[in-house]
Amino acid sequence: MATTVLDPTAHAGSIRRAPWRSPVGQPAYARPALLVITVLAATLYAWGIDHSQYHTFYANAARSMTENWKAFFYGSFDPGNSITLDKLPGFLWPQAISARVFGFHPWALTLPQVIEGVASLLVLHRVVRRWAGVNAALIAGTAFLVTPVAVGLFRTAVEDPLFTLCLLLAAEATQRAAEAGRLRPLVMAGVWVGIGFQSKMLEAWAVLPALALVYLISAPIVLRKRLAHLAVSAVVMAAVSCSWMLAVTLTPAKDRPYVDGTTNNSAFSMVVGYNFLNRFSSLGISAASTGSVSATQGGGHGGGLRGATGAPGAGQNAGGRYGVAQNGGQSGATAPSLPGTAGTGQHSGAGHRGSGAHRRGAQGGFGGASGSGSASGQYFGSASASGQWAGGAARQAGGQQSAAGRGGLQGHGGGWGGDQNGWSKMFGSSLASQTGWLYPLAAIAIACGLWWRRGKHRTDRIRIGFVMWGTWLATYFLVFSAGSVGGHTYYMGVIAVPLAALAGGGMRLLWRAYRAGGRRAWVLPGAVAATAAWGAYIASGFPAFLPWLAPAVGVLAVAAVVLLVLARTGVRSGGRLALAGLAASLAAVLFAPSAWAVQVFNPSYGSSGMGSVGPSGGRGGGGGGHGQSSLAAGRMGQLPWGGTAGGARGRGTAHGGGMGGFGDSSGQLTAQQQKLLDYTTAHRGSAPYVFATTSWNGASPYILAKGADVLPLGGFTGQVPFPTQSRFQQLVNSGKLKYVLVSGGSRGMGVMFGNSAAGTTSTTQITKWVESTCTVVPASAYGGTQSSAAAANGFPGPGRGETGATQTLYQCGSTP
Repeated sequence: MATTVLDPTAHAGSIRRAPWRSPVGQPAYARPALLVITVLAATLYAWGIDHSQYHTFYANAARSMTENWKAFFYGSFDPGNSITLDKLPGFLWPQAISARVFGFHPWALTLPQVIEGVASLLVLHRVVRRWAGVNAALIAGTAFLVTPVAVGLFRTAVEDPLFTLCLLLAAEATQRAAEAGRLRPLVMAGVWVGIGFQSKMLEAWAVLPALALVYLISAPIVLRKRLAHLAVSAVVMAAVSCSWMLAVTLTPAKDRPYVDGTTNNSAFSMVVGYNFLNRFSSLGISAASTGSVSATQGGGHGGGLRGATGAPGAGQNAGGRYGVAQNGGQSGATAPSLPGTAGTGQHSGAGHRGSGAHRRGAQGGFGGASGSGSASGQYFGSASASGQWAGGAARQAGGQQSAAGRGGLQGHGGGWGGDQNGWSKMFGSSLASQTGWLYPLAAIAIACGLWWRRGKHRTDRIRIGFVMWGTWLATYFLVFSAGSVGGHTYYMGVIAVPLAALAGGGMRLLWRAYRAGGRRAWVLPGAVAATAAWGAYIASGFPAFLPWLAPAVGVLAVAAVVLLVLARTGVRSGGRLALAGLAASLAAVLFAPSAWAVQVFNPSYGSSGMGSVGPSGGRGGGGGGHGQSSLAAGRMGQLPWGGTAGGARGRGTAHGGGMGGFGDSSGQLTAQQQKLLDYTTAHRGSAPYVFATTSWNGASPYILAKGADVLPLGGFTGQVPFPTQSRFQQLVNSGKLKYVLVSGGSRGMGVMFGNSAAGTTSTTQITKWVESTCTVVPASAYGGTQSSAAAANGFPGPGRGETGATQTLYQCGSTP
């Protein structure tokens, strides 16, 4: 019996007497083991949920979506439905529903991701069990459980948790459809991919080759029917995928929010150009003709962030979200009429894709310095190794820790190919340490699974499983290698799924070959040795983090190989020794990622707002440890002038209060912010807007804390022509807007990020008009001081960077 421990079990019906008892046909330990894995997953995902913080950007939309159903449907950034997010809103619908049920709290927004994570693990177990048996499913579930990025992903209020779950559900439905050639589950697979599209847009379609191959190759019906069924499923998938975009397109612009990320107010431009083509701009692909804000970032060719040349009339921009550059100038599209109730919370030129990234490989962003000892890709200017930022020092409260963190910032692309830029980014320390521990095992499993079963019938269940998971892995691996990642480690969750599945199915395949004897028997110890050696290599890149980890992995690998060899060649070869070798093998390949995953319990690491857990720096930058961070500031993460986002602490920047200028994730107003809001509310008269701001982060604290009717300008990047200057003047002249809060250098956020075209955007034009036309409201009028006004919106005060030097309230229109 011991020698068949990884043989698949029969698919027999079951009558479960209790949830902890295994179904008939499964080993007695199967259900209890699954329950243990599930409980551990829930613990890892939910640990510290009561200390959650609001996502710097997305939480504003979640708050707005709880205020009215129109905002819920459109994914409006502000309660007044002035502008949408620069993403499809599907991933926020569960968060908004949770907040409506439990109240608007940080933990209420995190809870749906925890549930989605546990559900993803259970669906993965089901799919692998139907493919390779219950033991393979338990191994796959354990591998997924201890993959660091999977742990970080389901603790993060972003798009990918729901997206990952939808793709797994689509795989499960396709698997059922292929077993009997049934249309209904195949259509359901299309529905799940379509819902995944609502979460992650065109990235959801990258799974289609894997799913289509499964049905096309293995469904036990004639080819004509297979093709017809796939066509029907594709139509359904396209309809579900495009449903929101079509609804927005068919709605008159005056009756809906403006679509962020675009110059033409088109949902298709936002999805295709802004969120897809921009990711591959380093390959020479341009989004300039799509009506979207255009950009260039390090992808397949690396090279950091570069300004993109837009359509005629557009300027170049080295900063912004991906190094954005407005193309097409002012769009001729009709902007929507702003609603009678105020719209709040548009976006600034804050860097999202790699801006100010504290990572080794991102050279040259925003005039960023490069070279060892300085942080490349800074928000503005350069940072020295001592943590001095252009315009001032980023200090921890109490002045005890520099912005370089304990381990120092990574200054240049070192190690394994430019880290998160270039074709080899998937092997870089920041991504490999979070995702890639099982690369060798997965590659060997795919090769052996396809080669060893090459002569089987096309409906062979084992081979088609390797086709599905191998195609899934290869497709997304290629997409991420060619496109930009920009510090968003949580993108890798969709890579963790096939790696875990292949680890389970691969171990089952190699174990059976090992027990059968012959030359194939030696593949298992070879795969264990290769995977453990790779894991030890990754771990050795972090000498300040558990320095004993790499040697421990080596010891486990040697023990595993020795036991497996003795079990095959020794005089007393047999079951117990082989099982001991198998146990040591699993420990050797899973021990190192487990050491990363459990860092969620370590307050020095926890998880960043970008989906990473534990250290993620590594080779080429000072040896890892607490100072290492693979971090793209902007929507989430630690910010260069102190403060943290998403609860990450002490791992690359100085600790500090608030969100350091990218919105306050506490959800509470400071005393000065409250005074300013009280003053403008009391004196706005009949104006629906309390005030306007020159950036989304300027409006963010007021939306999160009060749901205030604040009108921000310029979209997330600061380059979106919403509202136009003429429309803004109409709001002022008609009495709908009375106050404007001008932040930073009074030329819009684009200037902060090295945008040479900042003076040509609607936001900067409006800012100039306000400064030249409107009347300054002294800080003393609302009980503040000039110095406190500088920090009123979460911006750093004097001495903490040039961006926080001024913040001025203006009164526009006639004086009462």
